[in-house]
Amino acid sequence: MFISSSSSSLLQQHTQAIILSLSFLPPSHAPSQIKQLMATPHKWLTHLTNTKYNTSIFVPPVSKKQQPICFMHHHRPVCQGCYLSLNGCIDGQQHHARNPVGTIETRTLPPVASPAMAMFSLNMAISQLKSDQPFCTASGIVRLQVPIEEQVEAIDWLQSQSHLLLPRCYFSGREQTPCHGNLVSVAGVGSAVFFCRSHPFSYWDWRSIRRFLSKRCPLIRSYGAIRFNAKAKVSSEWQAFGSFYFMIPQVEFNELEGGSMLTTNIAWDNALSWSWENAINALEATLCKVSSSIAKFHRLAPPTLILSSHNIPSKVAWDLAVNRALQMIKQNNSKLTKVVLARSTRVVPTTDIDPLKWLACLKVEGENAYQFFLQPPNAPAFIGNTPEQLFHRKWLHITSEALAGTRARGASLALDRQIELDLLTSPKDDIEFTIVRETIRRKLEAVCEKVVIKPKKMIRKLPRIQHLFAQLAGRLGREEDEFEILSSLHPSPAVCGFPTEEAKFLIAETEVFDRGMYAGPVGWFGGGESEFAVGIRSALVEKDVGALIYAGTGIVEGSNPYLEWDELELKTSQFSKLVKLDLPRRQKVDCK
Repeated sequence: MFISSSSSSLLQQHTQAIILSLSFLPPSHAPSQIKQLMATPHKWLTHLTNTKYNTSIFVPPVSKKQQPICFMHHHRPVCQGCYLSLNGCIDGQQHHARNPVGTIETRTLPPVASPAMAMFSLNMAISQLKSDQPFCTASGIVRLQVPIEEQVEAIDWLQSQSHLLLPRCYFSGREQTPCHGNLVSVAGVGSAVFFCRSHPFSYWDWRSIRRFLSKRCPLIRSYGAIRFNAKAKVSSEWQAFGSFYFMIPQVEFNELEGGSMLTTNIAWDNALSWSWENAINALEATLCKVSSSIAKFHRLAPPTLILSSHNIPSKVAWDLAVNRALQMIKQNNSKLTKVVLARSTRVVPTTDIDPLKWLACLKVEGENAYQFFLQPPNAPAFIGNTPEQLFHRKWLHITSEALAGTRARGASLALDRQIELDLLTSPKDDIEFTIVRETIRRKLEAVCEKVVIKPKKMIRKLPRIQHLFAQLAGRLGREEDEFEILSSLHPSPAVCGFPTEEAKFLIAETEVFDRGMYAGPVGWFGGGESEFAVGIRSALVEKDVGALIYAGTGIVEGSNPYLEWDELELKTSQFSKLVKLDLPRRQKVDCK
């Protein structure tokens, strides 16, 4: 390890202020030995870098002008003194990725009345585990869960943890028949295991995630998202997400019908240089920072003025792109029948946008839609309110959906029915919808024993919008086919086009912004069950920068560039209504 003279001087000044992650030191380091090492910082650093344990050292700045120093060993990801536990992806060890971890277990503690009591109960149980050291396997994952009698919303719990510089996630499924104990939504902070790579999501990455999952522990789940196009150039705002980003939370809050549950996950794997001692000490460090005080926050976004809004592409460039796509579709030798073109809108506000408050506002009108939130440490937050399911697997049963064609809701019941009839009878929308439905059917039939479409076409109504809709169901021959289903259904014609490769090529050639996780799979893998939505109606929110709002629309023969632009406006309205574009016009960037 190299330390410059200025860093050495700063280190000397802060010997007593150094914060050391003691949890990663061997048990043989007695307090007296640590004190002796701290007296000579250079000797101390040399000693630590010679150990086989992963260490992190954080040195605070002397003044506001100076930057903190962070040293790390073994190149484990670190950000501002905050550890990510272990990356469960396995390079060059494909045989190892086939084997499940040695211990997979769920322990349920006695129910308590409140989240604060649940936190106390978990801390006691973890202290006991630490002293007993009950697991002798080289790898494993253990879930400790405490049922809570009080019903608390998971998004309120997550908002109470906004002070943490840790990875965060949230996932809320679509509304289901109310039943006591049903899981409504999940929020998580910290990562017991995370899975992130720059290469496209592969079968071996899927197997790496599956190692930590089991049917015996159905609530141990890995939440995350996959890029729309892993081969496209990654822009700076999406860098932290990699080609895919999944996490099994360290600390997790489950919102249930009629109650709640606070849980922790402890994961270790000696082959990945992350021992049981590392894992349980890292969990203790996270729990020390987690707040057990939860306040319900208002589901109203504060009035925010917008300094600027900027569309990519501009209205003029959009018209050109749509007309070019229509020309390609009409060519006699072209196989292309549909392409989905998208728009990115940069919104810069006068004050920071709180992504969780935005998500809470979306949740208010999120009937029959998925809500999601994914944020790697020190990265923007990817949030969304999507109506579209990519697939849901429970055991061998699998469902998927075709969703296409868009209209606004009517101001009156009579007008709403008139708009519905127009959508149902529109030749252009029927072409777009049929392409989506039949493509999904063929992909399911390639893997499933039997595929049923019911209904073949109907209207799905959402609070602000309505679509053509069909549900498809089938039965897998084996659970191993889950990866094939995911890789074949994504990207669907609803967000890409048909044929897929021709549409992807035109999108890559036409769009000048990075879609990132927009329009990619967003959801979770579990032992006996997995569920993924399509990451549309989404935004990327970053502190001090504002938000990127994404929307797309399908272009088929008969499409009109002006009407398609209006559809983009309609789809982004659930975000744009949360802010006010009412500064003087000269202060805006008008790209229409």
